[in-house]
Amino acid sequence: QVRLVESGGGLVQPGGSLRLSCALSGNIISTYILGWYRQPAGSQRELVATIQYTHATNYADSVKGRFTISRDNARSTVSLQMNNLKLDDTAVYYCYARNRYNRIEHWGQGAQVTVSP
Repeated sequence: QVRLVESGGGLVQPGGSLRLSCALSGNIISTYILGWYRQPAGSQRELVATIQYTHATNYADSVKGRFTISRDNARSTVSLQMNNLKLDDTAVYYCYARNRYNRIEHWGQGAQVTVSP
């Protein structure tokens, strides 16, 4: 069974930084595209960033230049470094993994990120 365990999140002022991490169980990380989604209160879940096994990345326009996704294949982890945080970044952030062969997806439990003065 594939499990994703998130850590991080919290309260930060506008312009501040925060780092999220996610650990993927098992030794099958090469099978998966990894990424982060977020869901603001009262809104739909939206893509933040993805990263392939080769470290190729894709970002939502709203976070380009501010967020950085990375993965450590040896440690089976994916991280999201968030800089220059804005009020609109407030959301529950979800780690995810998608099997690049059968497209089955797995999700973390979610981490609350609140940006407030």
